[in-house]
Order: sequence, then structure tokens, then C-alpha cells
Amino acid sequence: MKPGIDYVGVATPFYCHDGNGKFLFHRRSKNCRDEHNTWDTGSGKLELGLTPEQNVLKEVMEEYGCHGNISECLPPYSLFREWNNQKTHWLMIPFFVKVDPSQVKLNEPQSMDEIGWFELDNIPNPLHTGFAYSFNKYKDIFLKYANRN
Repeated sequence: MKPGIDYVGVATPFYCHDGNGKFLFHRRSKNCRDEHNTWDTGSGKLELGLTPEQNVLKEVMEEYGCHGNISECLPPYSLFREWNNQKTHWLMIPFFVKVDPSQVKLNEPQSMDEIGWFELDNIPNPLHTGFAYSFNKYKDIFLKYANRN
């Protein structure tokens, strides 16, 4: 059985920021499950035995090789998508996570082609549909982190 397809999957998407208005994105490789060559910020399926907070910090370490500090947890939401004629349903528990840019690295080269820091007025395209949905849903909160100095 597959999460998000055969039953509701639960994931912890995260939006890494540097505390100075920039956000970390990666370009998904051809080895990813879906949406190849789109830009995303990161996420991971909630693992059995971990709290959402533990899961998101584990995922930040796995994907970017660095420690993070949770800045904020946002209200969960359902993400309904259709990809390659397959309907999916994920319950998303999103987090803003502050990381030190000097510690960040592309830690999953099998699933990421490149990483980069971007201000909100210059985010890369095309965007992963999950991130695009989150960005539109929580634009005011993204702007709060974009305007920090």
C-alpha cells in the first residue's frame, strides 16, 4: 500500500530560511517520485514513532546536512493532487525552519540536482505543485520571514 494513494499520507514540509529574508530551494532530479525538474523546499513522510517536530528536523538533516531550529509550525492542511492520472491525498504539517546557510549542503544528490537561496520576489520556476499550494495558502507568513533583517 502506498501513502497518499491507498490511504492518507502524512508529511512534514519545511521552508528553510536564513533569518535574513532568503529561502532554501532544491531542484528535484529525474530520480524523484514525481514532478521532476521542479523547485521545492523539502518535505518528508511522517515516520512511525516520531513527532512532527522530530520528523521535520530529521528531514532537514537528511536533505540539507545541517541542523535546523523550528521557527513556527503552521496549521495542518489537506493537499489533494493528481499526478499522472493518479489522485493523491496528503495531510501536511508545515514548518518554517531557520538554518545556517554556511552549514547547508546538497545532501541527497540522488534526488536533488541543485540547491539555492532565493528571495521571495525571485523564487525559481517551475515550482513543485505542493510548494506552490503552500506558498499561496501561507503567503502572509512567508512575507513575515522574507522581511526579517
